Amino acid sequence: MENDKTYVVALGRQFGCGGREIGQLIAKGLDIDYYDKELLREAAKSSGVNQDFFEAADERSPHFFSSLWSFNLGYNTGAYFIGNTPLSDDSIYRAQSEVMTSLADRGPCVIVGRTADYLLRNHCKVVSVFVHSSLDDRVKRIIARGDAKTEKEAREMAEKQNKLRAEYYNFYTDKRWGDAASYDLCIDASLLGTQVTADIIIDFVKKIVNKK
Repeated sequence: MENDKTYVVALGRQFGCGGREIGQLIAKGLDIDYYDKELLREAAKSSGVNQDFFEAADERSPHFFSSLWSFNLGYNTGAYFIGNTPLSDDSIYRAQSEVMTSLADRGPCVIVGRTADYLLRNHCKVVSVFVHSSLDDRVKRIIARGDAKTEKEAREMAEKQNKLRAEYYNFYTDKRWGDAASYDLCIDASLLGTQVTADIIIDFVKKIVNKK
């Protein structure tokens, strides 16, 4: 049943497009909460699994992080167990999903990635947005923030991370990551910059949320 007393801005984004900064600007402009890596901390705490494991498997489809089972990352009796396996393939997703639902119930917020648009679609009002930008813009940002040293390295990183995000999104939803039909709004942040992009999204969200 949909909770009509709250709403979530579900923000999908290409790697290196400034999605985190834009998400924070949206939250500030709407005076609502912002959740990104915070989801991992809350999910890890609620499930009893070491946060390092959540970070390693963050936005990765099950076939990717199933290879991590052999590593001892501090499981305890509060963790999910399926037979002799420390975690089932989708238990990390399930834990994050429970946290997202709980956060949505607290009040309006911005949730970055992690299929929030799909997961919460029948739980509350969701405004789904996908932010992308030109490859040149993403490469410059990736290098500027220190994630890569060369353009070649930045391009390879962007391609790899976007592939992982797409596989994750496509696995857990019946939609396609980055496809305009999957979102209420898609916007190129490289055209007008992060602040103006955030302002446009804020105005869009206000119109949707206040729509009678």
